[in-house]
Amino acid sequence: MRSQAESDLSSAKAELAALTSESSALTRAMPKASGTKAIDQIKVAPGYERAFAAALGDDVNAGLGGDAGRRWGDHSGNSADQSAAKDSLLPHVDAPGALSHRLAHIIVAEHDDGRTLALGQRLVTLDGKLRRWDGFCADDDGAATAQQLIRANRLRDLTGLIPAAQALVTVHETKAQSLHSEIAQAQDAAKQMATAGQAAEAALRIALREADRAEDTLSRMRAASAALSERMVAAKAELGASASEYGAAQAAVAALPDGGQHNGLVESLKMQGEASRQMLMQSQAGLSALEQRTAQLRQRRAVAQADIKSWMERAGDAQRRIAEMNQRKDAIAAELAAIDGKPEQLTQAIARAQENKLSAAQNLSAFQAAEQASEAALKSIEAEIAIAAENLSAARETRAGAQARAENQELRRVEMGRVSGERFECPPPLLPQKQNFDEASLGETSAESARLDRLQADRERIGPVNLIAADELTALEAEQEKSAAESAELSEAINRLRGSIGSLNREGRQRLRAAFDAVDGHFRRLFTTLFNGGQAHLELIDSDDPLEAGLEIMAQPPGKKLASLTLLSGGEQALTAVALIFGLFLTNPAPICVLDEVDAPLDDANIERFCDLLDVMQKETDTRYLIVTHNAVTMSRMHRLFGVTMVEQGVSRLVSVDLGGAEALLAGP
Repeated sequence: MRSQAESDLSSAKAELAALTSESSALTRAMPKASGTKAIDQIKVAPGYERAFAAALGDDVNAGLGGDAGRRWGDHSGNSADQSAAKDSLLPHVDAPGALSHRLAHIIVAEHDDGRTLALGQRLVTLDGKLRRWDGFCADDDGAATAQQLIRANRLRDLTGLIPAAQALVTVHETKAQSLHSEIAQAQDAAKQMATAGQAAEAALRIALREADRAEDTLSRMRAASAALSERMVAAKAELGASASEYGAAQAAVAALPDGGQHNGLVESLKMQGEASRQMLMQSQAGLSALEQRTAQLRQRRAVAQADIKSWMERAGDAQRRIAEMNQRKDAIAAELAAIDGKPEQLTQAIARAQENKLSAAQNLSAFQAAEQASEAALKSIEAEIAIAAENLSAARETRAGAQARAENQELRRVEMGRVSGERFECPPPLLPQKQNFDEASLGETSAESARLDRLQADRERIGPVNLIAADELTALEAEQEKSAAESAELSEAINRLRGSIGSLNREGRQRLRAAFDAVDGHFRRLFTTLFNGGQAHLELIDSDDPLEAGLEIMAQPPGKKLASLTLLSGGEQALTAVALIFGLFLTNPAPICVLDEVDAPLDDANIERFCDLLDVMQKETDTRYLIVTHNAVTMSRMHRLFGVTMVEQGVSRLVSVDLGGAEALLAGP
């Protein structure tokens, strides 16, 4: 119920918002009434707006009264008004008396039946067609006035619908508020019931405890009563025995001769009998008090049982909770039983762990002291090892360097021996004698020897002589010549390509400019036709080069300023786009044109204009137009209709209707 109320409230608010927004839009779209024009004081019946606009045209914008300018004079008393034509427009229009003479001579009909018109008469149809007595005809003249009148009628309808919608919103808001208050009250009552249930559970627990105590007391009283009954039976038996003994004693006393020796016995027996009587009286008093207390306990038990019955009836859920608590109690008891001996075990384990901890701490202290001593010894040993390793490394490096130098010298000696044998044909020791030079001057030739070594090293780096270098040079020169020829060919091709691009750009600019001018001309003409006036054009922006410039669509519907397409309303944008599309088709027709929901943002008058233009385009071009639409007016103007229907659930079927054939069939032979 709450969701339904909120849904109804949302629907009512949405309907009110739609009516309010539509009223605001119509108010903004309506021109400001000056009060001096005839149209400001005219009310036309719904459905007759186009007929009235076609009948009067721009004359509705003339003033009322006055001495100058376009105006309507006061002819309310003219006798011609009393002889209005049959089916005249006058009964359907609430207009000032100055227009009654004109309206009385205007005949309104659903369709033009070709009747003969008298002098001064006009015939208008409901769709806005006009025929005068002198033969002049016009179609859809005064569309702007008709739209203004339609908006005015719709605005008056909305003025009456908005208060009803507001009242409906108020009703739904009141209903929603009452439902919210009821829900809040129900929630409070539920909270109170929950509190009462908790109190009932507490009282039930108290009553159960009192009943248990009463049962215990009653059991004790019953046990005491049984004990007293047994004592009373024993006392009665003793009393009977005492009475019989007393009777026997009296008989014996009576039979005996009077003697003083038996007086003491008699007195003692009397005292025993008196004591037995007192005991019997005390037992009877205790029994009566016990019976009274038992009666009181029975009454209290009855009251407690009544309370228990009452609480048992009110606490149906308490039994379940008690059972759950019992289960939890059993589980807790089992858990307690399971962990009953664990504290002692844990205490013992903790004591053992503490003892182990103390012993471990003592051992740890000893181990730490030993570890510190070991670490100190280890550090000293590691320092000694490091020093020894450094010395060893230095010795190894010195040894390796000496070995390397020795090997180098040995290799140099062997090499010098080989060189001496190859060049001087004698071993190195005999070389000074053979060449006649002093060994003391060997130190002066060390620089020459170093230079020789450098030159030999440079020769070794150069490597062996390349015997095919000449052939490689020839191949490289040939490849260079080929690359130069290819580069020249590429440069020539680039120049030719740039020339072709330039010529294509020039031709493209010419063709684009020609196509742009043609499309712009068709667009201007079709825009004026669709809007029954106004002007529009295409404009190149951002560059003087047509190939780089952007395109802007400028439009000026009747009564508005020239502006970009993006600043127009949805219907105006749709009509402008239709004009541009048809302008393109007139410039370069295509075999097929598909228009998807083009007429969706258009009203009935603009849909008629769109369909008229579509008929003209169909005649001027060979294009097949496929229109996807849901509008009945557009479908009625088509040649053939295609649709999908579902005769059986889940089975779709394509259906087509030839409207031309249907009209011919209805027309008959």
